[in-house]
Amino acid sequence: MPPPPRHRLDWRRLAWVLAAAVLLNVVLASVWSTGSSSTSVPYTTFRAQALADNIAEITSKGDTIEGSFRVPVHVPADSKKTVTDFTTERPTFADDTVLETLVANDVVVNAKPLSTGTSWWVALLVNFGPALLLVGGYVWLMRRAGGAMGGIGSLGRSKAVRVDIARTRTTFADVAGIDEAEDELVEIVGFLRAPERYRALGARAPRGVLLMGPPGTGKTLLARAVAGEADVPFFSMSASEFIEMIVGVGASRVRDLFNQAKAVAPSIIFIDELDAIGRARGSSASFGGVDEREQTLNQILTEMDGFTGNEGVIVLAATNRPDVLDPALLRPGRFDRRITINPPDQAGRAAILAVHTRSVPLADPADLDTIAATTPGMVGADLANLVNEAALTAARRGHASVQLGDFTDAMERIVLGAERKVILSADDRRRTAYHESGHALLAMLQPGADPVRKVSIIPRGRSLGVTFQSPETDRYGMDEAYLLGRITGALGGRAAEELVFGNMTTGAESDLEQVTAIARQMVGRWGMSSVLGPVSVLPPAGEEIALIGADWRTPSEATRELVDHEVRAIIDRCHEHALDLLRAHRANLDQLAEELLARETLDEGQARRAAGLAVDVAVAD
Repeated sequence: MPPPPRHRLDWRRLAWVLAAAVLLNVVLASVWSTGSSSTSVPYTTFRAQALADNIAEITSKGDTIEGSFRVPVHVPADSKKTVTDFTTERPTFADDTVLETLVANDVVVNAKPLSTGTSWWVALLVNFGPALLLVGGYVWLMRRAGGAMGGIGSLGRSKAVRVDIARTRTTFADVAGIDEAEDELVEIVGFLRAPERYRALGARAPRGVLLMGPPGTGKTLLARAVAGEADVPFFSMSASEFIEMIVGVGASRVRDLFNQAKAVAPSIIFIDELDAIGRARGSSASFGGVDEREQTLNQILTEMDGFTGNEGVIVLAATNRPDVLDPALLRPGRFDRRITINPPDQAGRAAILAVHTRSVPLADPADLDTIAATTPGMVGADLANLVNEAALTAARRGHASVQLGDFTDAMERIVLGAERKVILSADDRRRTAYHESGHALLAMLQPGADPVRKVSIIPRGRSLGVTFQSPETDRYGMDEAYLLGRITGALGGRAAEELVFGNMTTGAESDLEQVTAIARQMVGRWGMSSVLGPVSVLPPAGEEIALIGADWRTPSEATRELVDHEVRAIIDRCHEHALDLLRAHRANLDQLAEELLARETLDEGQARRAAGLAVDVAVAD
């Protein structure tokens, strides 16, 4: 293992520490060193008590006399303070016979030294203890931080955690819904289990495997499953843990991590959130002339495919931002294999639900297929949370097993938000009922629109009411007619308020944000405008601010104005279409609104019957 980075001794800081120690020494010595406990008395008082035979014993050194009275004496005579142990100074001109008097009275006259009040070890502790404590503490802190004094510490060592596979055993049986990604990793497991079979044919294992996908799709779970199946040492570390404020620490930690992995090869290194250190070099400003992140990235590049190589060590990494990674990371010899993990389809969601409900008693296991059909777009983490919320709901209701209703209510809580205890006025309830009825009715009338699963005027989250739609099957592409139908349905609430009440409220705020976003992408990203044509003028998602300014990808002012004009035209056409449909089906709108006012919440069948559309009805444009 290479020695940790050495740092120069900070003499200025050490000088300040020593100065503080000396100052503390002086203060504590003055407080703690109390000297003798005797009280100073006038010599005349001592002489008078000697003549009165009230001296028990004395100790003398030079002209200084210490001793004790037989009977406590008031000092001064008119005070209430009494003294037993005393000290006094004999005047040099004294020629009295006090000594003869003391001897005649059998007073013990000692030859031992005068009392200092404290022992030698106490004085040593008082005088040097604080300084030694401060210097020792400073040395300990610097050694612990890997600093100047001693040069030995943990600052440059890897913070990777070696996972105990025997204790936290995860296999491919715990992974569901992402079969394509799982199949890609089986080869890695096969090489780690039997490398000779591959080497005999001249094959080598990939140096690195990059798992790419949205958050919650199971990238970390897949990495743990690979380690569990291969049964090899597994080192896990987040990319952000490499970076420290001291330059060079990140690179040192990378070296230490790979050295640990090589020592127990074959092994696996898993780096989570790789984009924290793997961003393209030169994409961010550096301070002080040195970019610690780039140094760390350079060291990773060297370790993965440098001069010495890393035989027997496979690097797994996960990221949800592969577009920002440095190209050197993605070339062959580094991350040879890149696996995209997409949100699961309906069958995958059912398999994931089956994994997460192994220890959950279900009233009807067949309900999992129904739940999977109504959860498009959900990933593994979302489904795990759904199962947990359903179990909590069943426990609150005292159920012996988790029922379909528990799952439905849990999904409403997650997607729509928790119910709010808000008492609406009669006018607000009526306006909300017509607003949600406008959404629901247009969704029922639009050809190819997502079915309405639930309509409610119970306040949830930030909304006073909600209309919940979800597709019957997974959608992998959206045509222009479907997108226009979504815009029309989203404008149904505002159109219903205009038609029934003759004015508008702020309740359509989120609807307008949604339709504007859809229309802008139709025009500027998907080429669904005959005026603008099949061009993409919008920057990639997340780079809108970065591309403002002089850049070849930034559209001109005239193009941006044209996009705004086309977006407005699409929304205006859909708004007029929504008003026309609601006028033509005003009776259906009134019936649905009245039923909502009476029952507050309607499911799909109840909503269609209330609107008089029990049989599927679709009205073309």
